[in-house]
Amino acid sequence: MRVLVLQHVAFEGIGAMENWFEQHDASIDYVRFFEADATLPPAQDFDLIIAMGGPMSVNDEQGYPWLVAEKRFLREAIQQGDTAVLGVCLGAQLIASALGARVYANPVAEIGWYPIHQQGTDEDCFIFPPQIEVLHWHGETFDLPEGAQLLASSAACAHQAFQLGDRVIGLQCHPEMTAGIIADLLEECGDELVPGEWVQDAATLSGVSEARYIKAHQLMQAILEYLLME
Repeated sequence: MRVLVLQHVAFEGIGAMENWFEQHDASIDYVRFFEADATLPPAQDFDLIIAMGGPMSVNDEQGYPWLVAEKRFLREAIQQGDTAVLGVCLGAQLIASALGARVYANPVAEIGWYPIHQQGTDEDCFIFPPQIEVLHWHGETFDLPEGAQLLASSAACAHQAFQLGDRVIGLQCHPEMTAGIIADLLEECGDELVPGEWVQDAATLSGVSEARYIKAHQLMQAILEYLLME
């Protein structure tokens, strides 16, 4: 199994997904867009492409010109249909934008551990638990790409997860999150914790139980199994 990770900042890695890949003897390649020599390989060389998160907007192509190439790469990979594609937070927004959907400011920032709720029960799609608490850290949202099935929503953001066909899933939330990545986010992006209805403070963000991480990681593993093991 070959996996390609599209990483946008050093402090947002694949988190708990790494353990699952190790258990399944997967090889992981990275395209780190924050490095000067980032080069996109042929998509068809991989079983799964994962577009990860980041603090930038998908609309800021002038400030981050590699966004143009990344969106083209994702669009072509999805259209070819040979490789599964997973987008997490910014990654889900990139998939949406690559397929012509609008990405724009969410009515409120959503930063913290909040529940998402199952929306789709189509047996041809991945089915979320009726409710599960996961980590959120975003200020933007997106329209669903044409033909996509909504899978989950939260009270603060209607489009938390979607599926396109049987090989593409986008997640606005972060089921892969680890305590280490939260610590890095607080250090790098702590200024985004402006008090609001859907913004938790640093102590709340980092003070959750191990059980909450485990449940979120089980969801992430189930999504990977769905995309790769069917």
